[in-house]
Amino acid sequence: MPMPTVAIDVPSAQVLADQASIISELQFVMDCCKRLLADLAKPEEERDQLMPLALWSSAVLAYGRCFSKGKRFALSNDDVRNLPLHGAVMKFHQWILEERDKLAARAANPAEGAKVGAALSPPEQKDRRVEGIVIFASSREVVDDVGVRQLGGLASELAKQTAEKAKEQQDVVLKDAQQLDLDSLYRQEPIGTWPPGEPEESAADDGAS
Repeated sequence: MPMPTVAIDVPSAQVLADQASIISELQFVMDCCKRLLADLAKPEEERDQLMPLALWSSAVLAYGRCFSKGKRFALSNDDVRNLPLHGAVMKFHQWILEERDKLAARAANPAEGAKVGAALSPPEQKDRRVEGIVIFASSREVVDDVGVRQLGGLASELAKQTAEKAKEQQDVVLKDAQQLDLDSLYRQEPIGTWPPGEPEESAADDGAS
């Protein structure tokens, strides 16, 4: 029979929630990389110029959130070092975090975002002067498909590693939950049932002939 499910607020459950959110973020990174690889495989004239930049920026920011210090459980450099990967993994990881910082932080110097120049008349011209003003906006480059594959692979391995830890953490949370007062748990408003029930038919479906 379906079992009512209520929220529990214990430290071990908060750690498990952080682990689950990190796995979700890493899955988002993998999805972005998969979509980005499909876009980069198209001829340049057929690409949407905005979409690759949006996908890459979203993937980098989501990856960086997994290492946020605001979580009880956050990934660390040691998690990356412990992965069964070869090559300059740590160097690439640090570069991604640096890219995250550039995307998330406002430039300290506004001139870093754009440069303004004065267009001068030819130097050999007798009446030299400033002819006009030119604005050079800095463009953001999207990494090539090799870098996209590296980020996707890194996210995949971190997700597997975190899922293993989350599986062990579930046993810890279960033991903690079994020590809570049952009467107070049953008085809480259910947040769902387990296993999830079949979705109810909509009124439109009921009235369909």
